[in-house]
Amino acid sequence: MNHLVSDFVIRIKNGALSKRREVILPFSKINKEIGRVLVKEGFLESIKEETNAGKKELRGVIKYENRIPVLTNVIVISKPSLRVYSSSKRLSDIAKRGKRKLIVSTSQGVMTSAEAQKKGLGGEILFSVW
Repeated sequence: MNHLVSDFVIRIKNGALSKRREVILPFSKINKEIGRVLVKEGFLESIKEETNAGKKELRGVIKYENRIPVLTNVIVISKPSLRVYSSSKRLSDIAKRGKRKLIVSTSQGVMTSAEAQKKGLGGEILFSVW
């Protein structure tokens, strides 16, 4: 896979749609940080780093409420062919377009658009999740 972020979130989405409890995800530093943000926002129960046959991987536990997954859909915004960047002022306009959470990669790490706005940071909009 060429784009680690989109592969990561689409695997979580597919696992949730197929009613899986756990999902094996590719390991990278940005994927680990995105997983941490998704746990903090309540889309995943936990994310753990494991080593299997000398290869690192992440194991994510999908969160369910009344047998319905909390994470229902994901839209990948920034792609390898088209990176999307935004200032902190413009993040509020994009986030207000629905009940979606925007995940943003900033100079101070991966966070939601609301956190980035509070800190006055802009960055690359990775994906939108709801």
